[in-house]
Amino acid sequence: MTDVIQIVTTTETYADAEAMAQYLVEQGLAACAQVGGPITSIYRWQGRLETAQEWQCVIKTRAALYAQVEEAIRARHSYQTPEILATPVVRGSAAYLDWVAESTSSAHESGGSHASTAP
Repeated sequence: MTDVIQIVTTTETYADAEAMAQYLVEQGLAACAQVGGPITSIYRWQGRLETAQEWQCVIKTRAALYAQVEEAIRARHSYQTPEILATPVVRGSAAYLDWVAESTSSAHESGGSHASTAP
């Protein structure tokens, strides 16, 4: 088991997902975030079966930052009940996992700048 987690959320538009990803990486809350879609989501909401086109944002961060990432997503999300799911990363490339940890280190948490080479 590692300290790295992936957090998934979905948004109504590409622009919303991209803005969310950009903010989380800029703030050092995520090492990287990938935007994919459109995807089709089928779900029950307020007693009705719904189908929607959405964009998925997959966020790589450390488990210790989960609460901050969730708070940032909720503060910027247009949905009343956004999907916010965290999955532990059981294994991964040591170099990549180190990069995630370095990219979300305390220098990033406090808003400091840090030069890093992306994988």
